[in-house]
Amino acid sequence: MADSLPPDTPAKPNGAGGKDVVIAVRDVVVGFGEKIVLDHVDLDVHRGEVLGFVGGSGAGKSVLMRTIIGLVPKREGSIKVLGVDMDEVTDLERQAVERRWGILFQHGALFSSLTVMENLQFPVREYLDLSPRLLDELAIAKLEMVGLDATACHKFPSELSGGMIKRVALARALALDPEIVFLDEPTSGLDPIGAGAFDTLIATLQRTLGLTVFMVTHDLDSLHTVCNRIAVLFEGKVIETGPMKQMLASRHPWLRSYFHGVRSGHRTDADAEAP
Repeated sequence: MADSLPPDTPAKPNGAGGKDVVIAVRDVVVGFGEKIVLDHVDLDVHRGEVLGFVGGSGAGKSVLMRTIIGLVPKREGSIKVLGVDMDEVTDLERQAVERRWGILFQHGALFSSLTVMENLQFPVREYLDLSPRLLDELAIAKLEMVGLDATACHKFPSELSGGMIKRVALARALALDPEIVFLDEPTSGLDPIGAGAFDTLIATLQRTLGLTVFMVTHDLDSLHTVCNRIAVLFEGKVIETGPMKQMLASRHPWLRSYFHGVRSGHRTDADAEAP
């Protein structure tokens, strides 16, 4: 059995060029019935980076994220998070790793029957024994971290705008001071101004807190402004990883359509003339 790491121990560098790999996906296969969604996928996520994970609608982007965090079972392959093989852990060891990540699901996934404050305190109550006063102070501090204030504490999710729901969900993801944050389509449903503000928030939090961010997205603006690297899922496989410059230079037909299409902002005369 692989040894689990204590909460303050960094994963050992094991990537190409000595990169500190905090998520290592190897040869992972995921399917539903006869349909294979992820076909022997390999992917590394490096400490301190924002990795944008892109692909076509229904390609399996969110499936990989959910497989990494254990919500979707895999048929083959291995996944290590923070140096720990997630197949070779006890329940307590898994909990220790899970405490070191936070998750923002696509639609926020706030508990509709709980107030904002109760939503933020929920993961803290699971892992820590804090007094009611400290729980309240922590919730307010996390709200302020994402640009909200105490006036939102006693509201229910139904009383919040789409942008506020995203921010509250992000505050909840940060409640336990994680090292890794998973973001599933964080700007979906937001208008351009709100999406831009959320991108800026993610970049600021990543920089100030030293987070590693795994971001599933289809938002080209987010890819340009927030992500250090991009990984592309196509027909069940990761076909390219690298910075935006590499994506723009790729000759792969799908990547050219995605990054040089009409709505990309990088469409050239040559692209317009191409069949």
